[in-house]
Amino acid sequence: MRIDILTIFPEIFAGLFQVGIARRAQEAGLVTLAAYDLREWTDDKHRSVDDAPYGGGAGMVMQPEPWFRALEALRADAPPGRATLLTPQGRVLTRNVTRELAAEERLILLCGRYEGVDERVREHLVDDEISIGDYVLSGGEVAAMVLVEAIVRLLPGALGAAESLAEESHEGGLLEYPHYTRPPDFRGWRVPDVLLGGNHGAIAKWRREQQLDRTAARRPDLLEKADLTPQERRRWLPASAEG
Repeated sequence: MRIDILTIFPEIFAGLFQVGIARRAQEAGLVTLAAYDLREWTDDKHRSVDDAPYGGGAGMVMQPEPWFRALEALRADAPPGRATLLTPQGRVLTRNVTRELAAEERLILLCGRYEGVDERVREHLVDDEISIGDYVLSGGEVAAMVLVEAIVRLLPGALGAAESLAEESHEGGLLEYPHYTRPPDFRGWRVPDVLLGGNHGAIAKWRREQQLDRTAARRPDLLEKADLTPQERRRWLPASAEG
């Protein structure tokens, strides 16, 4: 997979590319990551990428020309890729959306700044718009880092243990169960006995119940779409949601 990022602050991504899963995935040849300075596709001495909005208003708007030039240049190197704008107006990033994007051969992420990008970029250039939540950031860079991290760890071979993905929060529609390690007793707080007994069937049952309890307490909205048995639905799904 290949992920290219267009931004006016490419240096922000240096740390992400050089540590953890992103670094290992690149070394293993699973992904190619690159960040490009949008100002390289300007033609004035100030390398301007923004201007005042038509109609007035606060702030500056990013001009369309640099974006179109940059995308046209990057797409000359096939495959063209899926141009994705990081914006609070996009569809919210979820586990399913992340899997969808991870299946792409190439992504080109557009990181806006200021008051946003010229609407013609949205209408005629990008293929997708992604939001990481209902709040506003100063730019798309942090959102792009979240997206890259979420995607790369889904690539086959990126994680050391394949089962790690299957047991994570939101997999199967539930939050993850609690984890414990040594020592078994820390300041009087003991690891649950079931985890120390070696009975794998009992451990699996306990973990499943913990997932359901935790999801019901923290994210009850997830239970409605989760893959539950009839018995689990009766016990954990609110009566109003069973309808």
